[in-house]
This record gives sequence, C-alpha cells and structure tokens, in this order.
Amino acid sequence: MPSPSESLQFIIITGHAGSGKSTALAALEDTGFYCVDNMPMALLPKFTELITSRGLTAKGYAFVMDSREKNFLNSYQNIIRNLKTQGFAFTLLFLCADTETLMQRYSQTRRHHPFHDGTNLLASIEADKKQLRHLENEADRIIDTSRYTVHDLKSVIQQIARAHNIDIPMRIHIMSFGFMHGIPHDADHIMDVRFLKNPYFDPVLRPLTGTAEQVKSFVLQDAQTSRFMARYLDLLDYLMPLYKKEGKAYLTIAIGCTGGHHRSVVIAQEVYTHIARPDREVVVTHRDINRN
Repeated sequence: MPSPSESLQFIIITGHAGSGKSTALAALEDTGFYCVDNMPMALLPKFTELITSRGLTAKGYAFVMDSREKNFLNSYQNIIRNLKTQGFAFTLLFLCADTETLMQRYSQTRRHHPFHDGTNLLASIEADKKQLRHLENEADRIIDTSRYTVHDLKSVIQQIARAHNIDIPMRIHIMSFGFMHGIPHDADHIMDVRFLKNPYFDPVLRPLTGTAEQVKSFVLQDAQTSRFMARYLDLLDYLMPLYKKEGKAYLTIAIGCTGGHHRSVVIAQEVYTHIARPDREVVVTHRDINRN
C-alpha cells in the first residue's frame, strides 16, 4: 500500500518570465489542484509536512517557482531530492518561449520583466534564459508556448492533469432569460427560442411560468418544438465534449425567449434533464422568470 506521500500529486511550474506560468497555474486550479504562485522553495518541506500531518486533501498541488525568488536556483535540487526520498513525487514542468515572442508579449501587456533594468528588455530576457538553462535541462517536461494561445496552453496543461489521474469536471450552467431584459454577457452559447409557439397569448397560461405543467405541456406537445428539441439536444451532445477538450472549466448555455417566463424556462429545464448526470456538475437557473 502506498504511503500518504506517494499518493499526492505535486507539480512545480517554472520557466521563462512571460512564458505563461500564471495561465498554466490557473488551468490546474480549474481541475481541482491547490495552487500557490511564487512559492518560496524553502517553504516546500513545511508545506508537505502540513499536508500529511493535517490530512489536507486536494486533487493535487501545484506551485509556480522561478528566479523571482533569489535562492530558488541554489536550493531546489537539494530540497526536491530530500522530499523524493520521503516518497513525494514531483513533476517539474518548464515553460519556455522564443525571444521574439517574449519581447512581443511584454510589449503588448506593458508589464515589466522581473529582471528589467529599465533600459534593455532584450538583455533581461536573455539573462533570464541563461540562468535557467540548467533547470530547463532537468525538467520532466518542457512546453514551448511561443505559438500557443491561452486556450491552447490551458488544454495542454489539463491533459497533464489527466495524466496524473485527475478527472476534470466541466461545470455547466443552463440559464433561461428574456431578450427584453438583455442578453447574458457571460454566456458561451445562446439559443433563441422565440420561434416556438408562445403561451403568453393564452389568457389562462399567461400568468403562469414555464415551471407549471400546463405551460410545459403547451410548449413541448407542439410538433415544431419536438423537431427542434431533437436537433438541439443532438447539437449539445456534439458540442459539450468539444468545449471540454478546448479547456473550458465553466460552460454557460443561455436559452432566451421574449420575456423569460415561459418558453425559455421550459426548454432550459428540458436541456437540464437531458444533460444532467452523476459525473457532471450541472445547474439550471431562470434569470428573468419573476421579472415583469
């Protein structure tokens, strides 16, 4: 039986300044890792001791450590070696990028390079690369982010999380809304269902909402709705794995009708019923159901 330390997953993210370490750390945090940016290497033994003694649990632990800490390059080898003898497993992930890309990134963001003396950005980038060369050679994995978008890098990092046997649930939010109250700007996917037969024009159904059985039957029993739902649910079944593969941690599906009281509520509930299952985190909300 493995010791408690052997079952823990540790990833140290390091590399060139501007190579995407913060993006990588955020991607791991989305998978359930406990993450610390700019972690002093000297604190790592105390951190691992705290985890094992207090029984703290997380899917994994990830730290960004780099030459911003003056003693990092001088201390990491001995500290990691000692922790490995105690049964802790570490993956050293090194992110790099070519000089031209790093120059462009710092120019676009107007951030200061950690070693920039205010006069020569190129010299600072080259100095950073030179002092990290030995660390790069010792890395368990090197990722060149020069041609990566933010989404590309997140996808690669989440593949690494999967290799550490970390399951990555995509949190899905299904929302109904009314177009008359504005489009939800946080939506990843919007479906307009105003073409469906409208219960609003039935005086008996108008005061009710899409949660009422009478309204639900009115909307779903229409032949047009049946044809639409068959195609729409097929589309969502096709899209959701692609969203997850793209690296999305959160997916918001917004379904809108005119006021957000009837049709969108019914369809949102049907979508929820279709995609909800034990291995998915799915919630449904009705933004405008009580608005006039």
